[in-house]
Amino acid sequence: MAVSPGTRFDVFNGDADGLCALTQLRLAEPAESRLVTGVKRDVSLLRRVEAGAGDRVTVLDVSLDANRADLLRLLAAGVEVLYVDHHFAGEMPAHPGLDARIDTAPDTCTSLLVNRMLQGRFAAWAVVGAAGDNFGDQARALARASGIADADFPLLERLGICLNYNGYGETVEDLHFAPEDLFRRIVRHPDPRGFVHEARGDFDRLSRGYEDDLARAAAVAPEYATGRGAVLVLPCAAWARRVGGVYANDLANRHPERAHAILTAKAGGGFVVSVRAPLARRAGADALCRQFPTGGGRAAAAGINHLEEDRLAGFVDAFGAAF
Repeated sequence: MAVSPGTRFDVFNGDADGLCALTQLRLAEPAESRLVTGVKRDVSLLRRVEAGAGDRVTVLDVSLDANRADLLRLLAAGVEVLYVDHHFAGEMPAHPGLDARIDTAPDTCTSLLVNRMLQGRFAAWAVVGAAGDNFGDQARALARASGIADADFPLLERLGICLNYNGYGETVEDLHFAPEDLFRRIVRHPDPRGFVHEARGDFDRLSRGYEDDLARAAAVAPEYATGRGAVLVLPCAAWARRVGGVYANDLANRHPERAHAILTAKAGGGFVVSVRAPLARRAGADALCRQFPTGGGRAAAAGINHLEEDRLAGFVDAFGAAF
């Protein structure tokens, strides 16, 4: 169905970084928009946008390279696009309708880029997004620079982790909240501490779910482990699909010299893969995952949307060689 001129679309990753990036922008510039999002691994989101001349599309925290064909389609149709991201982008299109704010440095994320654009107007939400995306040092530094009390940081960090946890799953049905619903809940609060205290039931639902799923994952022994890396395989279950990515972050934080891969079995066969490079050397995860079909991400954290079962041994070998 055709849309009327002037329609706005907000296209964003359903994880903490995407949610908190959009929250900052819409707190700064409230606007009615069509929300286009999904589970964290649903990154080819621009294919769902039908827009034309006079329309505006904001894209947050999904790879330009993964959306290149649809981005070019929209630009050719006269759509104005603001694109903010920190993932591998490939060759940057040159088009007057594209405002690209892309930085693939290993120490930044989309929420921090938006915070820079807005000159810190809603820095507490950027802290939440960065903490959720496992940029703990950067989140802590921004909190201190923004005058956020050290005593408040653990709460913001916990919220970020919980928002990120909610984004993982094979389908939206695996999640506690659909990402667009969660965005509408959090954007009501200029300060994330207001969300925690005023929407306590929502926060507690996420926090309890995270703790329960993390405990199940911690009971699974690694399939492969050395001092430099570990590979774990989780079963085909909703809890495993929810927790795989955040458990990878948890392991990375507890073992900063070690790389980690979490494989979660899929109902139709194969695995979803989350890879974390050692925090001490945030590099190599994206190069490893791009060796396999459906793989991609960034240097510190990457994934494979579908790894065939007969390629499991090859993945373990490549993981060992990479790290």
